[in-house]
Amino acid sequence: MGFQNPDQAAINEILKTKKRIAVIGLSNKPHRMSYQVSKYMQDNGYEIIPVNPTIDEAMGIKAYSSLKDVEGPIDIVNVFRRSEELPAVAEEVKGIDANVFWAQLGLINEEVVDILEGKGMTIIMDRCIKVEHATM
Repeated sequence: MGFQNPDQAAINEILKTKKRIAVIGLSNKPHRMSYQVSKYMQDNGYEIIPVNPTIDEAMGIKAYSSLKDVEGPIDIVNVFRRSEELPAVAEEVKGIDANVFWAQLGLINEEVVDILEGKGMTIIMDRCIKVEHATM
């Protein structure tokens, strides 16, 4: 049948209750989409945790090389990586305490569902967290 995102009510509930977002692939360049989306979420009360091994910081926040380096639970892992890289990210997500795996607009890979099966995580793919928040 293929992957299906949660319904709109479930997505809205996630955005109302989950406030700590680790952003995989967050750029420190303001013109990049990952930066713009994350800045919007930060401006709307979310805690942003940059996860990118190629930068030291983004938006004035220390960047982490990997999810396993982030202290404490993560509500949402928001992914800005190519679709073919999503399974590797899902493997890393398996090893941490997180509630939601969210792949940004245009990103989908059904292997993610198999990898995260049994973890009890909500999976959202091919949706922009900024757009979803702005239209709640």
